[in-house]
Amino acid sequence: ASPPRPRTEEVKAEKEPKLEARTNGRRDDKAEKPRFMFNIADGGFTELHTLWQNEERAAISSGKLNEIWHRRHDYWLLAGIVLHGYARWTDIQNDGAFGVINEPFKGEASKGNFLEMKNKFLARRFKLLEQALVIEEQLRRAAYLNMTQDPSHPAMALNTRFAEVECLAESHQHLSKESLAGNKPANAVLHKVLNQLEELLSDMKADVTRLPATLSRIPPIAARLQMSERSILSRLASKG
Repeated sequence: ASPPRPRTEEVKAEKEPKLEARTNGRRDDKAEKPRFMFNIADGGFTELHTLWQNEERAAISSGKLNEIWHRRHDYWLLAGIVLHGYARWTDIQNDGAFGVINEPFKGEASKGNFLEMKNKFLARRFKLLEQALVIEEQLRRAAYLNMTQDPSHPAMALNTRFAEVECLAESHQHLSKESLAGNKPANAVLHKVLNQLEELLSDMKADVTRLPATLSRIPPIAARLQMSERSILSRLASKG
């Protein structure tokens, strides 16, 4: 004989997910809400991560997670492009599934050039994302092929000096206040630091003058990746 079928109430109980621990009879949303994870590993070669950091700080502190453009909007913009195609801004905006993309522009809807301004922003933003994605693919391929950067390349010298300038400036930024307050030793150190910065900037200018000739010899992205443009676009749009 076949086993008795469970009652409707029993089936419903099996299908319903168990709730997390409750506090005062309410579900703990913090325990259930997954953290949004989306990243482009561009190695710091674009300003994308600096931009994300500043935008997310502003969005979280103000509580306007939908109204201030940040990493989440970039994710949905890329998802819209994968679905609707390159530069199909109107189709993406009219698709309810990507409604979050429209949120940051609601306050500007009364302006005459609203649509033009909106589309130009989306185009600029996508160019930045595209650049970061291409660099991510280059870095992945370089790691796969075990390629290393030539330490004698002018770009490496420029990068090293920039790091020195940044470190020197950050470690001595307190000296300006001390100098203004009349601290003579601090004033003397500040002058030495400024001289060091001036020398480093002069060296960086010399490095920059050597870059154009070097850059002109760099093959295009498709050649460096050993992929056609169609293959690159296909890779950027793939889920793997």
